[in-house]
This record gives sequence, structure tokens and C-alpha cells, in this order.
Amino acid sequence: MFGIIPLLTFLLVVLFSILVVRIGTVALTMTGLSRDVAAFQVQSAFSGVGFTTSESEYVVSHPVRRRIIRVLMLLGSAGLTSAMATLVLAFVGNTPNEMLYNGLWLAIGLAVLGFFGKSKLIDKGLSKVIEAALTRWTSIKILDYEQLLGLSKGYSISMIKVKPGSWLDGKTLRELRLRDEGILVLAVYKKGKEKEVYLGVPSLDLKLEAGDTLVCYGPSEVLSELPERLKGVKGELDHARAMAKQVIREQEEKEEERRLMKEKGAKNEG
Repeated sequence: MFGIIPLLTFLLVVLFSILVVRIGTVALTMTGLSRDVAAFQVQSAFSGVGFTTSESEYVVSHPVRRRIIRVLMLLGSAGLTSAMATLVLAFVGNTPNEMLYNGLWLAIGLAVLGFFGKSKLIDKGLSKVIEAALTRWTSIKILDYEQLLGLSKGYSISMIKVKPGSWLDGKTLRELRLRDEGILVLAVYKKGKEKEVYLGVPSLDLKLEAGDTLVCYGPSEVLSELPERLKGVKGELDHARAMAKQVIREQEEKEEERRLMKEKGAKNEG
């Protein structure tokens, strides 16, 4: 039975690591990051591999996110070292049979923890508990951007890179008339000589160039097509079709609004 205690300790450290990563992911998500970006940044910080994506700037420039990442890096450096030390103790000095026995229990324990870490049901319940705890005992504000922006209702936010030869290249935002397609340009990252410049709520007279990046909000189908739209007649036809679809979309939304107002009026009369 020698080695069971270190083995159990190792599994507890792994469980602790899973919980820390889960708490960190929820905490970063509550600051406004998407779930995928938050999970990647938390795993990077906790494992100590460093930040390798452009999203890392969004994390380190935000005081609350930076504090979360600092704690994760501290816990990660201690947790991973402890895990490796206890794992070694579970096998050192044992007979071949004891090593096989411990290896079997290690595999079973990791399988259970793997299920715990990947279960969507457990993730949903645990996330609610973590959110409630963080809301009560921290100053992190919960902003449900998915609900606020209707991201589950056919709308999305997208970063669109202007490519050479793109329909976007060489035109001002006024000339593009993206609003007529239902697209709002929230910001533009414009390439400078020395660094990239962020332009929030850009002017309609801003001229786009290859290499610029637009942050846009609008119908998901339009945003997915826009980056591949090319200059020329075909690009203008695609623009015209997108505007026609937006007219229909606005009419449907007005009909829905009238229906809701009618229902509300009937309810008040009753």
C-alpha cells in the first residue's frame, strides 16, 4: 500500500488545479472576455507557458484581469511543482506489483477527473456557484455580453481583417454603407509605422486600407461573408443583396415590435 497517500495527494492537487482553472475562466469571463479566450489565457497563466496570442494585451492592460492572472501564475507555479513531487513519491521505492497497482489507480483517478473537467453539466452548475461566490466576495462585475448583444439570436461580434483586393480596401466607412447591411463598426485597429492604433467609434470619413482590422457587430451571416468580398461588380452585387436582406430583416423586426405592442395593449385593457 506504500505510495497510495502520495498518489491520493497528487490526484487532489490535480483536482485543485482543475478548480482553479475553472474559477479563473469564470472570473475572466465576468470581466467581458469570451469563454474561449478566457479559458486559453487562464491555462497559459496557470501552466506558466506564457502568452502567445494578441489577446494577452487585453488581459495585462486590464487591472482586474491582470490581478487574476497574477494569482493564477502564483498558484500554478506551486501546484505543478507539488503535483510532480507527489507523483514521483507514489512510485519510488515500490515493487513492480505495487507500481502496477498504483499505476492502475492513477489511471482510474485521472479518468474520473477528466470526466469532471469536461462534463458540460458539471461545468454549468459549477460556473453558477463560482459566479455567485465571486459576485458576493469580489468586486468583479458580471456582464452577460451574450444576452446583451443577442449573440444567440443570429447576431455576433467579429474582427474582420482588410485584405489586399478586398471590397473594403480603399473605401471610407461612409462609402461602404455597412449600416445598410445591418453592420455596426464598433472600432478599427489601424496599422501605423511603429504600432497599431485603436480607433473607438471611428469616423465615417475614415479610409480603410489593407492590414486594418474592423471590430463589427451585426447579423452573423453577413459578418461571415464580408471578409471574403472582393472588389468589382461581384462585390457590389453582394453588397446590394446584403442590403436587401437587411430591409427584410428590419421589416420582420418592426412586425414583431407591433405584435408585442398589440399584445401589451390587449393585456392592459384586460
